Order: sequence, then structure tokens, then C-alpha cells
Amino acid sequence: MTNSSSSGLWILICGFILGITNPFLLKAQETRPSQHVVLISIDGFRPDFYLEEKWPAPNLQEMAKSGARALGVTGVFPSVTYPSHTTIITGRTPNHHGIFYNSPFEPTGQTGRWYWESELIKVPTLWDGVRKAGLKSASFIWPVSVNAPIDYNLPEFWSLEQGFGRIDPMREKETPKGLLAEMEEQVLGKVNERTFNGDYLNREDRIGEMAGYVLETYKPNLITLHLIATDHFQHAEGRDGPMVRKSLAATDRAIGKIIEAADRAGILDQTTFIVTGDHGFVNIHSSISPNVWLVEAGLMEDRADRGKWKAAFHTSGASAFLHLKDKNDTETIKKVQSILENLPESQKKLFRVLNREELKAAGADPNAVLGLAPIQGISFSPSSSGAVLKPAKGGTHGFFPDFKEIETGFIAWGAGIRENVEIQKMGLVDVAAVVDYLLNLKMDLPQSNLYPGIKK
Repeated sequence: MTNSSSSGLWILICGFILGITNPFLLKAQETRPSQHVVLISIDGFRPDFYLEEKWPAPNLQEMAKSGARALGVTGVFPSVTYPSHTTIITGRTPNHHGIFYNSPFEPTGQTGRWYWESELIKVPTLWDGVRKAGLKSASFIWPVSVNAPIDYNLPEFWSLEQGFGRIDPMREKETPKGLLAEMEEQVLGKVNERTFNGDYLNREDRIGEMAGYVLETYKPNLITLHLIATDHFQHAEGRDGPMVRKSLAATDRAIGKIIEAADRAGILDQTTFIVTGDHGFVNIHSSISPNVWLVEAGLMEDRADRGKWKAAFHTSGASAFLHLKDKNDTETIKKVQSILENLPESQKKLFRVLNREELKAAGADPNAVLGLAPIQGISFSPSSSGAVLKPAKGGTHGFFPDFKEIETGFIAWGAGIRENVEIQKMGLVDVAAVVDYLLNLKMDLPQSNLYPGIKK
């Protein structure tokens, strides 16, 4: 018998033992560095959470020490949740994937809707790659995941109808139908607005329990999940508030639940955990309302629908982006540029103006005429009335991603990852290439680098 025949026979025998009837699937499984990847996004994740022992995060710190860790991860512009998460899941910047902000700019006034539906993503996602490879995926509260090609999906979604809340809309968009009810029966207890609420830390526990249950029960090849508490409390208290510490501890505990689930399922040695985030955080003290300038110049009205408008600033986190009713209206562009150039020096020094070419280089919204990026401590506000400069407090993000405090983090630990690897600098676009390598998806990721030093 030839060597190739022996190899083929051995694959068939192993497949029979493992219950895999397709020998080609078994061969593909043999070539994957990892069988299960758990991709965790911690909203507002900062490198100091795992690099400094003062923070209550024993799981994260142990994973960082024994796996691969980044000293800082450069995000996208604006550095807010939905564009960032879509960059993680696609390996592309917003100008390629099409999710430019949390909320799309709506010419007739902002309705409160966000970029929820996965159909809005213009490039393939890791979920697409997993399905194309014949593998299974699961996802929990991940942005822009409604209707995504995910086998077990509880997407982030809520209703704009007053009183409709978040639980029922999320249940309506789940895949398969009955998934949340199954998890309520098996592990969670009844989920409602009181027991699954971003104002309280039990939400993190429950997301960890959901992901752990599905990993242990169905063993998907890719799980994506989004933990929000650290973002919520950094907005309220700034970078170092008491609830920030408690929220990080809750997040770390949720991750521990998933690790334990992999251990109980007997798949921990075949599983890789990737922990990353969408942005860092900056303490703020003041806000600027640039639409007040436009109202005073007669370029928009102080109304919810903007009235008879020609130009409007769409704020996203700390930054602001100029949109025109008529994209060819050069006269209005000149008027706005003149407004900005003639501001008092005391205001001009609080931000920089990014022209169209600079926005393109940053991978930002191609529909924006220009952008305003504030200095640390300052945030732009959507308000179109009152004083231009107002007091503010707490923390925020959305800044241009070119300084340390706005960087997010990255940890890779488990199957297929070398031990004790330090990455001085990487981009958020690079996370997708790590997942692609671990699951051998062979996706086209032209903006995403896989650093070979992390490969086992």
C-alpha cells in the first residue's frame, strides 16, 4: 500500500471513530491550529487592565502573561463601538466595511436608530468565512450582527418604540428561535429588563454564562461576544472610578466562566481565547457644540429635523463630521471653512480640522466633507443651541486614534498561540488575521496582518 493510500485509510478510520463521515472535513480539522476560537470584545478595554496588577483582572492578567499580549492596539476613526467592532470582524477600516459611526447620519434628523443589521456590512466577515468553511459560529450581543450568518446568535438590538425595551426585540432577532428561552431554562433563569440591564453588573455574568453554555453544549468553532460594563462606567465616572474597577472584575469573572465551560467540555486544549476591545477612554471636562456655529450662520436650523439645512455636523463620540445636503455645494463648504478659520484662537486650539484627504487616509466616512478631532479633555456635542463651549464630565472616546489613552488591548491565549509574546504595536484591523490563521479560513484580508511571532 502506498503512503498516500495509508494516509487516506487512516483519515477514514479516525473519522469513523470521531463520528466524522466526510474525510475531507477531518483533514481540514487536522490542519487548523485551533478547533474553537472565543473572540471576546471588552467595550472600553485598555491595555493597563492586564499590564498593571492594580486592576482586579486575574484571568486577563494570567492569559496576557502566558500568551500573546499587545502593549497597545491602534483603532479606527472615529474610535467608537460599531465601526470598531466591524473592523474586528472584517479586518477592514470603516471606508471599506461601511459602518462609519454607531448611528448613521440621517438627513432629515436623527431617529435614534443604529447600524444594527449585518446586511449593511459591505465586505465579508469572519462569520461568513466560518460558514464558507463548513464550520459553526455563535455570537452574543455583538454590534451589527442582526441577520448575520451565525448558527447561534443573540444580536445587539433594541426597539425605538417607547417601553418596548431590549429583551423582546433581541428575542425577535435571535437564531435559532427559542435560543434565549433554552438558555433561560438551562442556566440563566428568566431574563428581563431588571435582570439583564447594562446599569448592573449581573449582565456580564449572564453573557458569560450564555457563551459558556453554548460552547459546552454545541461546541461552535467561533464565538464572538461583547461585554459592555467597562464602557458604561467609564462614561459615567471617567477612567478610574470605583465602578470601573468593579465592572472590570465582573468582566474578568465572565471570561472565567467561559474558560471553565471549555474545561468541563474537555476542549480547553483545543480552544483559543482572543480578548480585544474597540477603544480606550479619555476623561473630559468640556464640550463644543459646532452645530451652534452653523445655526448662527444660517446653514441649518435649531430643530430636530434640521429645518432648511445645507450643512450639519454629525457627532460620533468625541469627534464631529461635516455632512452636506448637496455634496456638490462648494459654496457651503467654503462658508464652513471660513467659520472654522475665523474662530477665536481660544477655540481653534481645542481641535484640529481633518480635510477630505486626511479622512480618506484614516479610513473614515467617505461621505463626510471634513472632520473635527478634539484634543484630550474636549468632546464634541450634537447640540445646536446654547453656548458653544459647555461643561462636561466623565469619560468618552471617539478621538482620532493617535495617542496612548485611546488605544485598546489585545490578548491571545490557548491553542495555536506561542507563550509569552509581547507585541509592541498592532492595529485593530489585525485581529481578524489571527482568527483566520487559527481556524484556517483562508479569507482575503488585505488590510490585516498576522504577526508570525505569535504562532505556535
